[in-house]
Amino acid sequence: CPENLQKASSGINAEYGGVPDDVHALLTGKMGLKYSGRGIDAMKAIADAGKKRDISIFNNTISDYNDELKKDPVVQNHLKSLYDNLLEKNLVRIIEPYSRVQIAHVAETINLPYDIVEKKLSQIILDKKFSGILDQGSGVLIVYDGSESDQTYTYALDTITHMGKVVDVLFKKAQKLS
Repeated sequence: CPENLQKASSGINAEYGGVPDDVHALLTGKMGLKYSGRGIDAMKAIADAGKKRDISIFNNTISDYNDELKKDPVVQNHLKSLYDNLLEKNLVRIIEPYSRVQIAHVAETINLPYDIVEKKLSQIILDKKFSGILDQGSGVLIVYDGSESDQTYTYALDTITHMGKVVDVLFKKAQKLS
C-alpha cells in the first residue's frame, strides 16, 4: 500500500541517504519486515537498478511496479530525481572519451529516444556539468576539455575592493587636515 511505501521510502532517504547497499540492509531488517510486500519489493528493485546504474532496469522496474510507485507523489518525485541522476551520470560516462560524438550513437548506446538524449545533453551543458556544444544541424556533440576558469573577473573585483579601502583612508586623512 502507498502509505507503507512512503514510510519506508522516507526512512531510507532520511536514515541512509538512498545508498543501494544500505537499502537492502534496511528492508531485510525489523522495519522492512514490518512493511513487507509488493511495495518493498519495488523499493528493492529500484535500489538494484540504482546500484547497477542501469536505466533500462530502472524503467522496467517502474513499469512492473507501476501501481505501487506511481500512485504516491512523494515516491514519484524521488523516482524522477533518481532517473535524472542516473541518466546524467550514464550520459557523461558515455561521452567522456570522445571529442566529437554523434547524438544518435549516444542515444543508441543508452537505448533511449534521440530527443530525450539531446534534451538531457543540452541541460547538462547549460548546467555546466559538462563542457561542450550541441551542433543540431549535424547531430553532433562537440566536447571541450575542462578549461581552467578565468580569474580576471575575481582579480578585478579584489582590486576595486582594495582601491575603495584606499580611497576611504585617504578621505579620512583629508578630513583631519581640514
